[in-house]
Amino acid sequence: MSSRMREKFATQVDAGILSAVRSLARDEGRQIQSLLDEALADLIEKRRQGRPRAHIMSAYQASHDRFAPLYRKLAE
Repeated sequence: MSSRMREKFATQVDAGILSAVRSLARDEGRQIQSLLDEALADLIEKRRQGRPRAHIMSAYQASHDRFAPLYRKLAE
């Protein structure tokens, strides 16, 4: 991961959260930067997986529009 280009940014975070992150970093022998990279990557992945892709939803809607009566019968 160190071969990737890095960019500095500044933000503010809740003091309790920052304290917990510092403790985790110390306990795991890691830098805070490493934990933040991991946390942000996890957040991005979680959000991507929580939302269906547009083409999938479009295909679902087209199928539903076309076969709604059949789906109702199958549900009975």
